[in-house]
Amino acid sequence: MLNKTITVLIVDDSALIRQILTTMLNSDPGIEVVGAATDPISAREMIKTLNPDVLTLDIEMPKMDGIAFLEKIIALRPMPVVMISSLTQEGAEIALRALEIGAVDYIAKPTADVQVGLKGKAAEVISKVKIAARANVSAQANKAPSTKSNISYSNYKTTEQVILIGASTGGVEALRQIITALPPNSPAVLVTQHMPATFTSSFADRMNKLSKVTVSEAAENQRVLPGHVYIAPGGRHLELARSGANYICHLHDGENVSGHKPSVNVLFESGAKVAGSNAIGVILTGMGRDGAEGLLSMRQAGAHTIGQDEASCVVYGMPRAAFELGAVVKQYSISVMATAIFNTLEKQDMKAIRI
Repeated sequence: MLNKTITVLIVDDSALIRQILTTMLNSDPGIEVVGAATDPISAREMIKTLNPDVLTLDIEMPKMDGIAFLEKIIALRPMPVVMISSLTQEGAEIALRALEIGAVDYIAKPTADVQVGLKGKAAEVISKVKIAARANVSAQANKAPSTKSNISYSNYKTTEQVILIGASTGGVEALRQIITALPPNSPAVLVTQHMPATFTSSFADRMNKLSKVTVSEAAENQRVLPGHVYIAPGGRHLELARSGANYICHLHDGENVSGHKPSVNVLFESGAKVAGSNAIGVILTGMGRDGAEGLLSMRQAGAHTIGQDEASCVVYGMPRAAFELGAVVKQYSISVMATAIFNTLEKQDMKAIRI
């Protein structure tokens, strides 16, 4: 794929959006828009004849909505799909559903002055199409069906234990598999997932409805408690901090770290300083290397560190960088990640008891 021009089919009922995306993507020498369809019915025939590498797909369209079409694509002809979604609350919820079904990523469509706003996202759109072209779509298409968690954690002895998780592209579905498997008495979990603010709040709400633990978007000075998951809000860094004997969430603005805000590196570095050997660091699917150095700091501080394996990653970028840096103790498939985390916690408990 590195030496091959990436071919793209655009599916959108707006002539303006089709024109903007076509011009934008064709401006990159490594991308060629081979077609533009006004609805999923037309797109179905164009996919057969043009065989594009990547599909950009609007969510709201005539004849068949984007979600219904995405479900058919993933079931019948798995291919990289980048969804086009509005930044509204409803748009965020639908986009998250698309990511769970198997879309690689999404482009947040501005709600005001779409032409100017979308043109301002050119670098992001081109980058996401290129990432999608390299994505492991089989990791999504062949994922195991969701099942009820049978993990029990009866040996839980201390509120000092904490789980820190970082993810990017492909992370929504990976996190869903972990979070929905957590037992009610799970140690506290802090999560940094790269996504906009509207999306993080919607993601937290969705996970809260599906899970046995309480899931919320993290707030400044919020006490970190067992049985709770705290999601870093889009546009703000999340750190684990202390207030007296208690863990708390610390949020702050500032420069992007490793190209992101929130940054996984920021979360992991705070875990190394504050929790040390009482923490478990988990790095999941995602492009780039955000989190690699922070996870190494956690390992050097005595934390157990885990990475998602290549076969189950949508994009084996962040876990690869961490593994090659020596930051990862062991890699696991996402299908057994929750069990692996709790097996590690049990061993930490037994070690603490022996000491």
